Amino acid sequence: MTRHSKLYRQGMQEMRHHLGDKADVLIAKIESISEEFARVNVEFPYGELYTRTVLDDRVRELCTVAALTVQGFSSPQLKLHIEAAINCGVSRAEIVEIITQMIAYAGFPAATNALLAAKDVFDEISD
Repeated sequence: MTRHSKLYRQGMQEMRHHLGDKADVLIAKIESISEEFARVNVEFPYGELYTRTVLDDRVRELCTVAALTVQGFSSPQLKLHIEAAINCGVSRAEIVEIITQMIAYAGFPAATNALLAAKDVFDEISD
């Protein structure tokens, strides 16, 4: 994409705050397939939702971890947002607790998969 809107630039700034350098890698990968999909992926969640001021970044990422846990099929995105949660000041214990609480809403298989995804992220960060 050669020209980016103000909303896109704002979204990329927010995305980098949450995901670090992985934001640029992820968007470049998506953009290589579909510029429009990449644009929407940046502008809507990060440019419009994540920049709202009612919730702080920690709470937003905890909500995202919970939602992705309940979905049960979003392991790559869950791992990305577990790391983003850590980048935003969420502790490993808080992440594990959120996933544990999701047993009641998602069931043991989805929560177990999420817990194992968290372990992968924790191990990766520790290396």
